[in-house]
Amino acid sequence: MIHVVLHDAKDTVAVAVVEGIEPGTKLNAWIMDEDKVITVTALQPIPIGHKVALRDMDVNETVYKYGIDIGKVVAPIKAGEHAHVHNIKTKRW
Repeated sequence: MIHVVLHDAKDTVAVAVVEGIEPGTKLNAWIMDEDKVITVTALQPIPIGHKVALRDMDVNETVYKYGIDIGKVVAPIKAGEHAHVHNIKTKRW
């Protein structure tokens, strides 16, 4: 079962495509551009449609989704944590 998807191998987050992701769930992450599956363990609940970090990220690192820069880290994120507005902000302002 695929739990999260990402487009590009350089993506640092993936999007949840199933409901009910709870801490401890081993997530199968499909890299669409390569038709390859990687895994990450959820550390927090991840709502459907929300992002999960694929690797540890430090403050000011760039976040990539769909191969595109979507913002920067404003609070440290561990692989498997919920990546959202509390730890990622746009670079636009």
